[in-house]
Amino acid sequence: MNTKEHQLQLGSFIFSKQRGTNGSQSYQNYYFVFKVVEISGDFVRLSVVRRLSKKDVITESDFSTTSKQYKALQENVEDLVITPIATEDLYHGDGPRFTLNDYLLQKYPALHSSPYYYEASAENVTDKLLKEKTIVADYDFSLIYSKKEIIEKGLLTPYTINQYGALNKPVLSSKYAEHIDLIKN
Repeated sequence: MNTKEHQLQLGSFIFSKQRGTNGSQSYQNYYFVFKVVEISGDFVRLSVVRRLSKKDVITESDFSTTSKQYKALQENVEDLVITPIATEDLYHGDGPRFTLNDYLLQKYPALHSSPYYYEASAENVTDKLLKEKTIVADYDFSLIYSKKEIIEKGLLTPYTINQYGALNKPVLSSKYAEHIDLIKN
């Protein structure tokens, strides 16, 4: 992460392999690819890079990718079209959410050649939440990580909300930190 190609910046892709339970008594690896969509002070907001389902073929719902797709994205992410889609557009059109449909294809023509996308926001959500002090729960502050932890330790250390005391204040949650495999620009 010391070369320019692998330094954290707006638009970077972060690859993280995470180990978790698979619903039974065993563990499995989950593979995630994130796009850096906002940097504000120590706050880094990420959006998961996902693949839209095809009609009648629903992809898995945990937003992780397969190890094969993860490796292919690591090798080719600079060459792929990964479309920013407004969150509200994922609810429009025929079929279930996160499914490639005529509405999305018409509004985002790049999806014809590549079904990869990330949810995009038109505003800096982090700054707005902090200034207005409207943080009411962890989900308001989801997918926000520490820039310092990413750069210095190679970890995705999330901010969570301390809901005890007078103010709902974002705090680092080291116990949920995940290792970063790679950052690419």
